[in-house]
Amino acid sequence: MKLSARNMLSGTVVDITTGAVTSHVRIDIGGSVLTASITNSAVQDLGLMVGGQAIAVIKASDVMVGTVE
Repeated sequence: MKLSARNMLSGTVVDITTGAVTSHVRIDIGGSVLTASITNSAVQDLGLMVGGQAIAVIKASDVMVGTVE
């Protein structure tokens, strides 16, 4: 995966709380837990699941979540 953002943090998904439209995805990045708010469809498209690996991509005030295929 190539992105212009330089702040990419790898970790393990520890919790996914699904709401009506968005989900809060909690990622453990070495003892600290980061929470990202993304759409429910993004959770499904990325195949995110508790215990799975994910990458938090931080750009300005936004946090994006991606996976390595």
